[in-house]
Amino acid sequence: MIRAMTETPSKDLPERIPSDPEALRAFVLEIMAERDAALARCTKLEHLLRVARDAQYGRSSEKLNADQLAFTLEDVEQAVAAIEAQEDKASPAKSRERAAKRRSNRGALPENLPRIVETIAPEDTRCPCCRTPMHEIGADESQRLDIVPAQYRVIVTRRPKFACRACSGAVVQAPAPERLIKGGLPTERLVAHVLAAKYQWHLPLYRQAQMMATQGIALDRSTLAFWVGYAGAELLPVYGRLKAHLLSSSKISVDETPAPVLDPGRGRTKTGYFWAIARDDRPWLGSDPPGVAYTYAPGRGAVHALKLLDGYAGIIHCDGYSVYKSLAKSDEAEGIVLAFCWSHLRRRFVEIDRTAPSPSAKEALSRIAQLYAIERALRGRKAEERRQGRQAHMKPLVAALKTWFEERLKILSGKSLTAEAIRYGLNHWDGLTRFLDDGRIEMDTNAVERAMRPIALNRKNALFAGCDEGAEAWACIASLIETCRLNGVDPETYLTDVLERLVNGWQASRIDELLPWAEAYARPAIIIENQIAA
Repeated sequence: MIRAMTETPSKDLPERIPSDPEALRAFVLEIMAERDAALARCTKLEHLLRVARDAQYGRSSEKLNADQLAFTLEDVEQAVAAIEAQEDKASPAKSRERAAKRRSNRGALPENLPRIVETIAPEDTRCPCCRTPMHEIGADESQRLDIVPAQYRVIVTRRPKFACRACSGAVVQAPAPERLIKGGLPTERLVAHVLAAKYQWHLPLYRQAQMMATQGIALDRSTLAFWVGYAGAELLPVYGRLKAHLLSSSKISVDETPAPVLDPGRGRTKTGYFWAIARDDRPWLGSDPPGVAYTYAPGRGAVHALKLLDGYAGIIHCDGYSVYKSLAKSDEAEGIVLAFCWSHLRRRFVEIDRTAPSPSAKEALSRIAQLYAIERALRGRKAEERRQGRQAHMKPLVAALKTWFEERLKILSGKSLTAEAIRYGLNHWDGLTRFLDDGRIEMDTNAVERAMRPIALNRKNALFAGCDEGAEAWACIASLIETCRLNGVDPETYLTDVLERLVNGWQASRIDELLPWAEAYARPAIIIENQIAA
């Protein structure tokens, strides 16, 4: 990059070189200064790109996790943009070239966004020659993304009273509308905003209270917590129906993650668990919409799994946790079939390859990678097509992998990590290979693991739940928000609608119409004409 800049002649040289020695000297010094500045920018850019490359593709010990890598790339991209901005100011031609490239690559803005059309017309639209009025023959249009900053406002509800002058005691007044927080300050829209900020964007309530204070709104964190708890109680019927819908599916994914909860009696936190039930049939074009339901439990033992999956019969995607295996053998959970996760098996070999590389671990990863490559090619096809493709292309590879596992066990030390990983695979082989005979089954539990990520992010920001009941409200609201996200629905708009309908006496028999995948939350585009004089 640097060599190219030093060898390429400048396109910005003037047509005539100064003939005066002093002017020529000043001209040469200016050109050299510009060249040095460009070389310095290139050196800095190359360094930033090298940092980003090392962070993503460097040695395992130097690699960053996904969040840290995102922060690193953000900083690099910002630095590159700053360099380009300086170059654009120095070279109008380069600025025009980059602007044209941005216009061609930026894509279309969503159609559902409101459109405010600003018409910039000349002050004088009469012909400059004969002064007769001119008519429009066309227009150039451009679109830019804008934002209206969050604005708090006060809704004043006025209910006039009417009385009859002829009759005494006859007074008519419209009834007061129902409210979520009776006698309180917030509208349902504001409560939905607080819920989305806390559980979608992981913004703790004390920070939200601080943000409101900057606009002169003095609200204590405990007040916001009261709103959240009240809304969670109101949303329970919808959450219950969501959970029932998922448990009626023929196939679900299940996982659990720790949830620290404050234990007031001991003055410290205890470890509860969020259990997640997820459904995502999009990879095989299933008709059921995706969804996830979280459930809080004080532990992760079999008793909690039995309670969670009470009455369920079907396929459960899960990891190799012993509770799931004992659940499938239980008389109380008849009809449950387990499908185990290839990602968990692969992860064991990845850890070995990172810490103590061995040829056997590399070979196992290579063989599993072949299976995933075929699976990617089958994604997005109907279940029967996937089953046929797996039988034809993956079944022989899986059989060969099992034979290879068995042969390696005869050679490896029984106490080695590689032998332990191979034994894990062979002990779970029936569940790992179940996907070969059913196109609805995935190779892994990535769907439910992705659903656990928002819980982990919120846990990271909130540190712990204040009590068991608070964790239950967390599970309820987070379930609805994450299901909204999976179905492309704006959670804040959804929660506003649902809360307004519930407080106004929505019929219990119609709760299904309030589930996140219902078609009641689309917003048409709004176009506002705005004339602006040039």
